[in-house]
Amino acid sequence: MDRNNYYGGASASLNLIQLFEQYKGGAAPPAALGASRDYNVDIVPKFIMASGILVKMLIHTKVANNLEFKVVDGSYVQKNGKINKVPATASEALSSNLMGLFEKRRFKKFLEACSEWKEGVGHRSLAGIGPASPARDLFAKFDLDAGTVDFIGHALALHLDDSYLNRGCEETIERIKLYFESLARYQKSPYIYPLYGLGELPQAFARLCAVYGGTYMLNKPVDEILRDSTGKFVGVRSGEEIAKGQFVVGDPSYFPERVRATGKVVRIVCILDHPLACAKDSESVQIIIPQNQVGRAHDIYITQVSSAHNVAPKGKFVATVSTTVETANPEAECQPGLALLGTILDRFVIVSDTVEPTGDGVADQTFVSSSFDATSHFETTCQDVLAMYRRIMGHDVDLSFKEEEGESSGQ
Repeated sequence: MDRNNYYGGASASLNLIQLFEQYKGGAAPPAALGASRDYNVDIVPKFIMASGILVKMLIHTKVANNLEFKVVDGSYVQKNGKINKVPATASEALSSNLMGLFEKRRFKKFLEACSEWKEGVGHRSLAGIGPASPARDLFAKFDLDAGTVDFIGHALALHLDDSYLNRGCEETIERIKLYFESLARYQKSPYIYPLYGLGELPQAFARLCAVYGGTYMLNKPVDEILRDSTGKFVGVRSGEEIAKGQFVVGDPSYFPERVRATGKVVRIVCILDHPLACAKDSESVQIIIPQNQVGRAHDIYITQVSSAHNVAPKGKFVATVSTTVETANPEAECQPGLALLGTILDRFVIVSDTVEPTGDGVADQTFVSSSFDATSHFETTCQDVLAMYRRIMGHDVDLSFKEEEGESSGQ
């Protein structure tokens, strides 16, 4: 059941008219932007790691059979005010402008050590560094400078903030290896993106749901959650109709009494008539501005997609700047990212509360997801989904055995 008249809820892809209705008070879109139907604009823009959890989920469920993907052209990071391609191989490290000659050699050795790291064991040549050793100790072992640590932690390992430096280094190494594995699939970048936008993901799941006898209802308000005398879920009422079930799964907006606030995320969706010059005019790109580069506590993420992905008319581009809110002026916090976009035809400022469930949902059979964070990938969201599955079913889902049955399509 979805109260909206479109798929995806908080992560929907909207056409231009829907976008203006929701975020411009119903104003009519300017004719210069093109036809509304040519737009599929993600409200929560994210890319998919090519070897990440979501790809495994899509293959496991066979939802991937109903989707078509395109590889994102590039991944970039800002250092000292300049945008550079993220080096993710030894050869790229040697030609990168992010580091000096001696630092490149140290970084190359670091990458080689990561590739040879054995999960739960470590690396034979790293004396004193084990899986539980703080990540900062691992970096110190290779004498990497602060700028290099910045892009390793935030552009390769994709950490949200610097708290990872005090956690076990194996977490960071496994994240870097995932970046390598994803990059190796298509070479251009570690990310893929579905044609027609992220709204295709819930639609593909809905189609599969129908095949197995499920019913997907759009534009269906949830008027009441029904419970028995012990507080356990028994059904959902919409008007005079009642849908009964053993348990309920929903996003936080349906269960405000069962969540607590964790902060806010700002996303500024911009329509451009040009690609990003700082990213070599790529049709699609991700740029990360690490927190320390702009004196913040959280990174700034920039994504850009285009007509190559059937999300905008030819000659138009959709770029989004997002970050975790730290002040009373969220739009100003995005300025370092907005400055990279050039002339903006129109923008939509979306500030959303982030929440998490207050309980695990097992006792009352009410399972609530957490909000989407500011990151430009789905890994944290997928971890939340896997945790919910574990709470609902009492065991983990095994995604590994079906991984060989098919590959997501990339172009």
